[in-house]
Order: sequence, then C-alpha cells, then structure tokens
Amino acid sequence: MHRSACIPSVLAGLALVLGGTVIAAPAAHADLSACQDHVQDQGTDVTDAVRMGCYVGLVGDQSGCVGDLTRADVPGAVAIEACRRAPQ
Repeated sequence: MHRSACIPSVLAGLALVLGGTVIAAPAAHADLSACQDHVQDQGTDVTDAVRMGCYVGLVGDQSGCVGDLTRADVPGAVAIEACRRAPQ
C-alpha cells in the first residue's frame, strides 16, 4: 500500500478510537452519580468517603464499595443498592 493511501486509513482509525473514548467517558461519570444520588436520596450526605466508596464500586469492587460506604455511615441496605448501581 502506498504511503499516501495509508494516511486516510490511519486517520479514520484514530477518529474511531477517539470518538469511542469521548462517548464512553460520560457514561462512567453517570454511573458514579447514580451511586452517589442513591446515597443522598436515602438521607445520607455525600462526603469524600462516600464518593470514594462509589468510585470503588464503579471500578468493579462491590464488596469494597459496600465496606467503604458503611464505614462512611451509610446504612447497609442503602450501601448495597448504591454499589449495585455504580457499575451499570
């Protein structure tokens, strides 16, 4: 393949990769918000400890998320449900 023919292919591939990254990024933020919103809706303030617990759930550590949230004074059932919502 000639060098001039490769450039459009490389640029098209790069655009697809970057476009996928831009589309995926807001979804991760929304999942974190779903966890935090559930905690707040159930009457517990969203502190830095709650944010960190929700982040732990977002990356897939459900038991770590629940443990972090309960240590942040989130009731057990609320913590379980909030962590379930994190990695959606």
